[in-house]
Amino acid sequence: MRSKSLVAALVALSIVHSANAQSLSVRIETLPWTEAEKILDSTTIVMIPLGAQAKEHGPHLPLNNDWLLAEYFAKRVAAATRVVVYPTINYSFYPSFVEYPGSTTLRLETARDMIVDIIRTIARHGPRKFYVLNTGVSTLRSLAPARDSLAASGITMVYTDILSVGKDAEDHVRQQAGGTHADELETSMMLYMHPEVVHMSKARDDYHPGAGGLTRDSATAVRDGKVWSRTGTYGNATLATRAKGKILVEAQVRGMIREVDALRASRK
Repeated sequence: MRSKSLVAALVALSIVHSANAQSLSVRIETLPWTEAEKILDSTTIVMIPLGAQAKEHGPHLPLNNDWLLAEYFAKRVAAATRVVVYPTINYSFYPSFVEYPGSTTLRLETARDMIVDIIRTIARHGPRKFYVLNTGVSTLRSLAPARDSLAASGITMVYTDILSVGKDAEDHVRQQAGGTHADELETSMMLYMHPEVVHMSKARDDYHPGAGGLTRDSATAVRDGKVWSRTGTYGNATLATRAKGKILVEAQVRGMIREVDALRASRK
């Protein structure tokens, strides 16, 4: 009887701990403004996910791939450390993919100013520290000047650099010759996060070394210095596996949590 009681107590404790972890954070859109006012102050860490909802990811992944990444990561981070989560920004600076139907981009200045305007508006209500959970590469070019502009106003904004967060894990699992988009790594991550949206029968090895935006036209690649990709894939997606995805995703989640906690501990 004692052992059963002990097991029951441990199970109850585990449930309470899980519930407490989940209650650390809140999504701002679920609250009326009168409740939002109570949780927005100078101690608040505001997290803003950023992920494209209309950007090509080859023939095997959906256009909302990055939005799915951002939403998934936001839930994982919010379950582990206390943040106030704002709605995911689904448009930004993605100039490398506009030749592929369904893809969208903002001008660099527009993407930069949108982040600045959103954060300055929130800061009026108290928060001074912001974490942009970024899932893009080209978005880094708009986030850096936005960070600098906000710093001049006494607002601290840091953001995810997906080229470095979890890099050791990427180096460990990578088999492809090169690539960074809808490739072995990104497809593996989606197989772990959302396998239902991945169509591996359509995955391709489509890697042509180079720098610049992707193009569907080989002549344009030569003339304009772009990277030729008939499928919109930049890398070898056929090498993707769910096991690789687990290693990559868990490493990135840990890295993001460390960045948020470091922001919380900073004196700026």
